[in-house]
Amino acid sequence: MTYEICGNLPDEISIGFSCKNEELKSFPGIFENLPEDYKKAFSGDFSKLQNLDEFLQNEYNTQKIYPPKSQIFRAFELTPLHTVKAVIIGQDPYHGENQANGLSFAVNNAEKTPPSLKNIFKEVRAETGEINTSPDLIPWAEQGILLMNSVLTVRAGEPNSHKGKGWEEFTDAVITLLNNRTAPTVFMLWGANAAQKSILITNPQHLLLTAKHPSPLSANRGFFGCGHFNQMNAFLKQNDISPIIL
Repeated sequence: MTYEICGNLPDEISIGFSCKNEELKSFPGIFENLPEDYKKAFSGDFSKLQNLDEFLQNEYNTQKIYPPKSQIFRAFELTPLHTVKAVIIGQDPYHGENQANGLSFAVNNAEKTPPSLKNIFKEVRAETGEINTSPDLIPWAEQGILLMNSVLTVRAGEPNSHKGKGWEEFTDAVITLLNNRTAPTVFMLWGANAAQKSILITNPQHLLLTAKHPSPLSANRGFFGCGHFNQMNAFLKQNDISPIIL
């Protein structure tokens, strides 16, 4: 049975997918585990997800992939759609053993804090005086910061190995869903890769902040001193939204 996909769907759901007759399918494989509230971004054409799912199934069956399959959508699990106050977009997961935990820039607490996260913590301390010691960033996620990478998986020891395989379209659709909400939201885009997502953030009620990447290679050229964390909380307070305890 076929249905007209886009004709009866709100723009925030159908945007980014072709409006034509398609056979309706359930979410393929790995994407069944995506929380229901975020599935609203993909209620049209499933073909892109199908292709990405086939690629990921093969990768997890034949290669060492991070994060574990059970943690791919952890960011969305810890920060449900209706709780999102801010979004920090990373590049792809850490590619070392036991590092990636499904949250951008975060690592498991037993692991050494990576250089980029150390610089993020330095900026938080410079702005707010707060000292962070837990690199898993779960408290941030549970308060409403969606810590989402542009690409959600990676081969062990091979950074950017899953770039261009379909994750970019997935995260574009999520950002579009967030952009079309009425809830004022802060988007923090650090580095050139994240900045490419800025064209999707068009709603004037949101706050878009850009800066250099917190990597040691670029932090001194525009990340340190960016003031994003204070700007985030000031914006949230202005919109009667509880600030993030950093």
